[in-house]
Amino acid sequence: MSSSAESLGLASASQLARSNPVRFPGESAEYRKARTELLAEEIDLRRRIERVAEMRRALPPGGVVPQDYLFQGIDGPVKFSELFGKHGTLITYNWMFGPKRERPCPMCTSLLSAYDGEMPDILQRVAFAVIATSPIDRMAAFARERGWRHLPLYSSGGNDFNRDYAGEKPDGGDNPAFNVFRRDGETIRHFWAAEMSPGTADPGQDPRGAPDAMPIWNLLDMTPEGRGKDWYPQLQY
Repeated sequence: MSSSAESLGLASASQLARSNPVRFPGESAEYRKARTELLAEEIDLRRRIERVAEMRRALPPGGVVPQDYLFQGIDGPVKFSELFGKHGTLITYNWMFGPKRERPCPMCTSLLSAYDGEMPDILQRVAFAVIATSPIDRMAAFARERGWRHLPLYSSGGNDFNRDYAGEKPDGGDNPAFNVFRRDGETIRHFWAAEMSPGTADPGQDPRGAPDAMPIWNLLDMTPEGRGKDWYPQLQY
């Protein structure tokens, strides 16, 4: 049992796994033994994920956002402070769809397609903004082509947001980036950013956060084939 689970008086992951009554037709004793060992690891993983989330929530105050960036939304100009709406928390995703790209990043697009369906629920809890440096009309045209209905889209063309919070250079490429901001009265602070980059990836793995933000990879990780190394989402099939 991990020390954190022990301090909370929790049963060990192995105990919980062994008490699992689930059995499936035709399974062998060998399968059940291996599955029980895996279940213990899955329980430990769940506890670790929760521990990481607790540590994230306990972060000290981040830096004050340096300016009230001006974006272009579907309905016109919008200040950064206005992206929060009624919420105290704002999640932003930097979509790799800069003006130099003929088409947007397929990986970003796959991720955002999944989020589009969840967005009505997400927006009950927090504010969310999809940000790219392309003109807003170009972003909106692709959203219609893709069938997106709910994603809040904003163009950061002409402001420094992507440079400040996605590490982009004015004449360089565009980067994907998750950022979370918190508003306290008139003060807006940066709360957290995804910082797991290629430099933090283990050998043979694509760089990704933990837990992985893309639903498709989490589903494929449940399969015998896994996520693999020779397939990525495409804009068209």
